[in-house]
Amino acid sequence: MLGELLTPQNRLDPYPWYAQWREKAPAVRAGGPLVAVLGHAEAEQVLRGTQFGHPEPEVVDGGDPDLPVDAQGRVVRAFAFLNPPDHTRLRRLVAKAFTPRVIETLQPRIEALATEAIDRILDGGEVDFMETLAAPLPVTVIAELLGVPAGDRERFGAWSAAMARASDPGFLLPPGVAEQAATARREFIAYFRDLAAERRRAPGEDLLSALVAVTDQGQVLSEGELLVTLTLLLVAGHETTTNLLGNGVLALLRNPGQYAALTGDGALAEAAVEEILRYDSPVQLTMRTATAGTTLGDVRLAAGDQALVFIGAANRDPRVHQAPDTFDITRPPERHLAFGHGIHFCLGAPLARLEGRTVLRELARRAPGLQLAGDPEWAATVTLRGLSSLPVTAA
Repeated sequence: MLGELLTPQNRLDPYPWYAQWREKAPAVRAGGPLVAVLGHAEAEQVLRGTQFGHPEPEVVDGGDPDLPVDAQGRVVRAFAFLNPPDHTRLRRLVAKAFTPRVIETLQPRIEALATEAIDRILDGGEVDFMETLAAPLPVTVIAELLGVPAGDRERFGAWSAAMARASDPGFLLPPGVAEQAATARREFIAYFRDLAAERRRAPGEDLLSALVAVTDQGQVLSEGELLVTLTLLLVAGHETTTNLLGNGVLALLRNPGQYAALTGDGALAEAAVEEILRYDSPVQLTMRTATAGTTLGDVRLAAGDQALVFIGAANRDPRVHQAPDTFDITRPPERHLAFGHGIHFCLGAPLARLEGRTVLRELARRAPGLQLAGDPEWAATVTLRGLSSLPVTAA
């Protein structure tokens, strides 16, 4: 079943494949302990977190000296891949530094970056929207937020891209991708170990300095917890927003009436972001492990069975969304799962939404004649759905 995801047609457009399987059942056994979850209610059940979680961190024997381990020799994981109470403690610590006020202060900088990129689009001729705006803007925002010096940001983006390419389940990864991602992770962690040490000596106004100093009832982030949190913030704060912007502009330009509606009313940018997230989710897959025997639809799971949640399929479930395959930025607000659900709801969702609506509003205001200038190319990953190129022109 899952091998079908890798066919050229399904890489371009997985939604007919999702619909085919969802119509058979909202949850289906995909072989061995793996269950594919395609229905919205079933996906919510998994993501809610009461019956499903993550495997406990593994103990490494010797391990990689460049990767953090705790006092028990367990690999240190970011809070997004932990269960309570560890998840609760770490997320609360990070949230104390990554506050709504911090995000709100980024609005002027995001507008300036969007304006600079749109100027280049308006200069005339064909440009690659991904290269010009969708990729550099989010990585610049997250790099500046963390206090990464400007001269290091090219490496920063390369590390993010390498780690994102390895986001698919292991059985879907091409040869060599996991090794490249491991190298990028080691280099990233080594870099931030040194930068964090600098911030301890001389704190700045950046998020890294805040994370180094954050406390909650006497608790602090260990060095390993800090480093894996930074890795999470990089990939989650860069790749997913890049995909949101690219997938969104493609959907708008393939549906000219929708782009015309946006150019006629820039206030629709907020609703447009939510419809993009529902219609062509930047994150398509996520995995959870059953913590006890339970049922999804008609499928019985034992403790230890794995649920592979197809977020893109759940977000087009006709039991929840009317005309789900229609892209409509004027539809009433509907709940979607693009940022997850329950205790693991994406901590960076406000920043992604801010970047998305700012870019779409500025594009609609300044480039109402934006058009596709050729066929887009999709990136190779399945978990993170996004474009590697999107040729446009501001004719």
